[in-house]
Amino acid sequence: MSKAYRRDGDVLPVLEDFSLDVPDLEFLVLLGPSGCGKSTLLRIVDGIENADSGEIILDGKDVSGTTGDGRGMVFQSFELLPWRTTLDNVAFGLEVNGVGKAERLETARSCIDLVGLSSFENAYPHQLSGGMQQRVGIARALAINPSILLMDEPYGALDVQTRDLLQDELLSIWERERKTVIFVTHSIEEAIYLADRIVVMSPRPGSIQMIRDVPFDRPRREDIKTSPEFLELRSEIWKTLKEGLKV
Repeated sequence: MSKAYRRDGDVLPVLEDFSLDVPDLEFLVLLGPSGCGKSTLLRIVDGIENADSGEIILDGKDVSGTTGDGRGMVFQSFELLPWRTTLDNVAFGLEVNGVGKAERLETARSCIDLVGLSSFENAYPHQLSGGMQQRVGIARALAINPSILLMDEPYGALDVQTRDLLQDELLSIWERERKTVIFVTHSIEEAIYLADRIVVMSPRPGSIQMIRDVPFDRPRREDIKTSPEFLELRSEIWKTLKEGLKV
């Protein structure tokens, strides 16, 4: 897959010859420097943007350039509708898909309960903390029952404590719901803590610089973050990132 942006006669390559297979139920993390095409890649997989070449195959079906079809997206900036309550925000995708009111509200309530916000069904986004708003975003993505969950730096705007708590909540949800996840982050520690496999991307135009399996058992626990194995893997990945930035 390749992608370039064109403006006023200039061509800016963003992705170049990017090819990757993601096994069913894998938690895959994309890691790389700013501007390397991580978010663009996720938007292409989701169908929000089109690639210049290549295709997106999901469950044996070419879904290139289409939205829906088993994909749910969680954005860094929450993207909640400010005039809708938590319940109505989570039900929005189902409403767009033509699901009846009773069914979509029942599904939305189940997903809100899954992310621990049952007491905030009638709250509006401005009444929620950043962490709570992101939980609403996750519930909204889960409500359409996607086979693959796309997460574009969902915790990038949150404080460290909230970020750590939501990482554990996400792993708990993932282990219960068993979805394939593609997760974008700048944080090496977050990548190692969450992932089954880490894809390290090169600077723009983004391509695969390294793929690394994460050797830690699940469920993950906080104490692995201070283990020698964790720190060694962090050092290895950081070295790869630095080598890429020097090129």
